[in-house]
Amino acid sequence: MNNYDWADTFREVYDAGYEVYMSGHKYLEEMFTDEQVEFLRSIGTTPREIFDFVEDNILSGGEPSFETVLLITSARRDYFFSQQRGRWTNKLVSIDDLPAKTDELDGIPWLPRLIAKARAKLRGEMPDELMYGCGGDRPFCEQHNLHPADFLRVVWMAGDNDDLILQYVKSQSDEF
Repeated sequence: MNNYDWADTFREVYDAGYEVYMSGHKYLEEMFTDEQVEFLRSIGTTPREIFDFVEDNILSGGEPSFETVLLITSARRDYFFSQQRGRWTNKLVSIDDLPAKTDELDGIPWLPRLIAKARAKLRGEMPDELMYGCGGDRPFCEQHNLHPADFLRVVWMAGDNDDLILQYVKSQSDEF
């Protein structure tokens, strides 16, 4: 992989997946070539994650944007190389172990779930049935003035300290 232009290659893979989906091939197995899958894995992401981003973009009329997907992927890539030394953990978070959508942190519903999803995203441990930046995460982020990629980096910096994440959310939101 060429680190200098990885984002350009990522754009090509994303656009190719978008075109495949728009042409009527709406299954993960049809979206990417073996070479594209290898590239995605080499930067710490999975074909499923990019498929979900493409599908959500198409079905929602533009969200998440490619730019948002690139920034999220970049945060994961940075974590993958700097913290995981380019190695996958080969673990997946169980969706049953995530906080419920209604769970709250200091009166803020969805936040405990989003924190858990962000940690799983950073580690590359998202199960296929879960998406960071999904249709539930996006309204939460918009409501609290959070970019999903910025939130990933804050979760990374905070480690296991949920209070630091809570302080950040409150500092960004007009609701507090």
